Amino acid sequence: MQIKNTVNNEEIAKFEKLAEEWWNPKGKFAPLHKFNPIRQEYLINKIAYQYSLNLDVEKPFKNLDIIDIGCGGGLLCEPLSRLGANVTGIDAAKTNIEVAKIHMEENGLKIKYLNTKPENIENLKFDVVLCMEIIEHVDDVNYFIKSCTDLLKQNGIIFFATLNKTFKSFALAIVGAEYLLRWLPIGTHDWNKFIAPNDIINKISKHYLTHIETKGVIFNPFKNKWKISNDTDVNYMCYFKKN
Repeated sequence: MQIKNTVNNEEIAKFEKLAEEWWNPKGKFAPLHKFNPIRQEYLINKIAYQYSLNLDVEKPFKNLDIIDIGCGGGLLCEPLSRLGANVTGIDAAKTNIEVAKIHMEENGLKIKYLNTKPENIENLKFDVVLCMEIIEHVDDVNYFIKSCTDLLKQNGIIFFATLNKTFKSFALAIVGAEYLLRWLPIGTHDWNKFIAPNDIINKISKHYLTHIETKGVIFNPFKNKWKISNDTDVNYMCYFKKN
């Protein structure tokens, strides 16, 4: 019997080569640094809303256990840790984890970083599971979703951010972002791995989770910034609750 696995070794190799660039706002991950503030704001507000937390108090997330799957260099782990959450960041690329640990120590934070896969985590459950810009890089989408949702506590919430499978996403995210604007290294994305919102909702609903919301994220070239939108043709975020 074939052992199931979520990791695609070719995808991991891509990010291993780029690992040292994670915290350079003008480097290979510059587009992510522009994108990160809006997704960070969205996540923080939705987590606070779901758990009735007051963001005006010090360390509002101090009682939350959060895991970021495919955490990269820790761009989301660190702000969540500063809000008081008990943060675990995992990544299948060892170099990513090494970079994340160094940056964490330089900033005096306490985050549990692990070079592992979601299916290998045992005896741990989380209030919040983040799967941001990772599902389009895994080898087995259905097994990945199961592995991630298995990590949720009762009434926990899980977020997915990814790219829609449309001609518009091919034109903007691959032809535009990789080949024309060179925002990303050529080959970063494979359009065949993109997934439509309805498809991801159907796959996750099989695990008895309730779909809460789906929002698009669009780039405004005139303001050089991203914003939340109802347009899900290219980038989108969605989240679900375990009832």
